[in-house]
Amino acid sequence: MTIFLCRACGTSFDEADEAPEICPICSDERQYVPASGQAWTTPEKLAGTHRNAWLQLEPGLMAIQTVPAFAINQRALLLRTPLGNVLWDCIALIDDATKTIIDALGGLTAIAISHPHYYTAMQDWAAAFDAPIYLHAADREWICRPSDDIRLWEDDALVLSSAITLVRGGGHFAGGTMLHWSGGDGKGVLFAGDIVQVTPGADHVSFMWSYPNMLPLSAAEVADVAERLAPWPFERIYGAFSHQNVRQGGQEIVARSAQRYIDRLSGPAQ
Repeated sequence: MTIFLCRACGTSFDEADEAPEICPICSDERQYVPASGQAWTTPEKLAGTHRNAWLQLEPGLMAIQTVPAFAINQRALLLRTPLGNVLWDCIALIDDATKTIIDALGGLTAIAISHPHYYTAMQDWAAAFDAPIYLHAADREWICRPSDDIRLWEDDALVLSSAITLVRGGGHFAGGTMLHWSGGDGKGVLFAGDIVQVTPGADHVSFMWSYPNMLPLSAAEVADVAERLAPWPFERIYGAFSHQNVRQGGQEIVARSAQRYIDRLSGPAQ
């Protein structure tokens, strides 16, 4: 019996003799099945050809990203606090070196994931560090591999500690989640996943229903995401991908970008 990983999105599936016929995450219109067709690998094969690279983004915060690129190529973020370490979002590869490093840093007290595209091998990460996985209940239908470590939460916010709160933003997925960290300097940090997508200039963000298929959200949905974020002060934003880092003015950038998006949907520029 084998655990299979989707090569296109990294989602893991329960042990079976043969790979699934389809990946429900990829066949959804927010993702895609490659033109070459659905393809699969295993955790063992992935560990034989790839490794995880580490980068410190600021004190207490490290990025973990698989190299060479695999599947969607998002990064996970390891947030270290006096009350325990939290893994934000997830990647498919959990190799021996990663286990050793995280154990040396104090393990994990929680795993939280923004949306189903990044569920990947969350079950294996949870088992390796005896850590609960926090997912918004609105996205429960996208869990492709059951785990006793999954904790489904509801409502609009979930407090993980005095410094860390999960905020339901919606938009990209009904349960689309962001993490608010009060930050070492007290100015606030937003871990956005791609519920809010940092643009290449790092001076705007955008909002989409499907990024690869370039399908937009409605003006009302964008306004709703921005409204849900408004009560949470933050200076910096860390997005789902390498170099998606806003260093200052994050809250104002989100508000301004949301209004720009809504204005464009409302009609031609004046």
